[in-house]
Amino acid sequence: MGKKGKKKDRDEEAKFVIRIEKDLRDEFVDLCRDLDTTASREVRRFIRSYLAENGRGASDAPPSPDAGESA
Repeated sequence: MGKKGKKKDRDEEAKFVIRIEKDLRDEFVDLCRDLDTTASREVRRFIRSYLAENGRGASDAPPSPDAGESA
């Protein structure tokens, strides 16, 4: 798939910028690396879980590319 296909995929994504203490961020990223995962993957996992726990249609969202990964 060329650049056009990637552009379309990115159109369906959004950035989520947060302010967080540098030490907390660094510790989180290091732990994710140690556990062979990424910070982005774990934040997405948290958001889906939080929505599901609070009855907010997380299951209505399309599955993410990493939904089936165990890391």
